[in-house]
Amino acid sequence: MIVSHRHRYIFLRTRKTAGTSVEIALSKFCGPDDVITSDVDDGLRRELGYPGPQNDADIPVRRYGVSDWKNLLLHRQRATYRNHATAARVRRLVGEAVWSSYFKFTIERDPWDKTVSLYYWRLRGQEPKPTLPEFVRQSSARALSNARIYFIGGRPAVDRVLRYEKLDEELEQVRLQLALPEPLVLPHAKSTQRTERAHYSALLGPEERRIIERACRREITLLGYRFDDRGAG
Repeated sequence: MIVSHRHRYIFLRTRKTAGTSVEIALSKFCGPDDVITSDVDDGLRRELGYPGPQNDADIPVRRYGVSDWKNLLLHRQRATYRNHATAARVRRLVGEAVWSSYFKFTIERDPWDKTVSLYYWRLRGQEPKPTLPEFVRQSSARALSNARIYFIGGRPAVDRVLRYEKLDEELEQVRLQLALPEPLVLPHAKSTQRTERAHYSALLGPEERRIIERACRREITLLGYRFDDRGAG
């Protein structure tokens, strides 16, 4: 995630939505006081010559929560911004003045398509691995849904949710709104682990469809996603 004081925005990073690539692209324009969290693809950022992780532990202790104080007192670990930090946590850490005045955005993806991508990413290198239906049935709603990252109190807490399916177009609109000096070029971060290229409707049965629908009801309602059965049969 990024808190950019230079351009006055907060980017909340959701899972399996090209968030790493977007964060790397945005980091190119970050200033020395901006917050950038660490990620497994920090090497790619260095290769591109972009700013890397910085200021992620630069948090006043007056904004610490109970768990932050426990970690500090028991383990001498300072509070940090994390790459998938929730809106509620970021709001507390940056303070109300920054939170209310900065433009906040995130990315969401068709939940059924996202779940297939999550399956291949989470189980990369694992053999034998459960089947996709087994993975869905064994996963918690928290694991399948991104809504908890950008919802607070049952409502979206960001100013805009970009659609993964129209990411280039919508990201350019945000780029212009933020007055970033040039178009964002998304690197191929976290290369896909997916080996099955069939449409998700050919991979998910009725039970898995319903499980995902229940788990992701907030983002489905917010963005109007519907199960696309183009690959069924």
